[in-house]
Amino acid sequence: MIIRFKRVLVWLALSAAPLAGAQAQQPEAAPDTMEARVQACTPCHGANGQGTSDPYFPRLAGKPSGYLNNQLLAFRNGRRHYPPMNYLLEFLPPDYLKNMADYFAAQHPPLPAPAVVDASPEVMERGRTLVTQGDYAHEIPACSSCHGPSLTGMEPGIPGLLGLRASYISAQLGAWRYGTRTAIAPDCMQIVAGHLTEDDVRAIAAYLSAQPAPKESSPAAQGSYALPFACGSEPTR
Repeated sequence: MIIRFKRVLVWLALSAAPLAGAQAQQPEAAPDTMEARVQACTPCHGANGQGTSDPYFPRLAGKPSGYLNNQLLAFRNGRRHYPPMNYLLEFLPPDYLKNMADYFAAQHPPLPAPAVVDASPEVMERGRTLVTQGDYAHEIPACSSCHGPSLTGMEPGIPGLLGLRASYISAQLGAWRYGTRTAIAPDCMQIVAGHLTEDDVRAIAAYLSAQPAPKESSPAAQGSYALPFACGSEPTR
């Protein structure tokens, strides 16, 4: 931070110095591109939306544009509650949010290395079972039945689950369970999360955060597989 501040001071000093002993040098105008405009997102979400070391700020890169757009609208309209995001997006028009979503969806930096988790073999096995098979005795479908066999999501509105920290996954499942995060009805995530126990949440978060990246990390095309039930954020064709 100090180095960046010194660079800014040097840049300001140079821009104010006389040019050829006469006219002050004018600073260059910032490029009018979406890449330049979303620089405000990088301190929390990383360059190109690739994520940072902070476990509570998710990776945006490569997620379906429809999903990202839904989340931006949810923050803008107050369905999701996080004051910095609510404030930043409050006065941005829907078309602009859609352009932001398209930009981040088109970025494909490598997924981070799998996390090293401190969980017992029993917890990891429970997580694997819930993610890949579900628990139909407790009305819990497999995560992979909606988020895809490779857990990379599906266009236009289902996100991938890889490259996220266990803390973030746990926090979001908790938000779904307690109704502080909601989606368009039928709110399938809230329904599913409502059947999870605290132990289930910890197991799913630990297992997902430890999974390696697949060879192809892009979301599946819309309609690549059938969902187990209707979900408002993933329109039918």
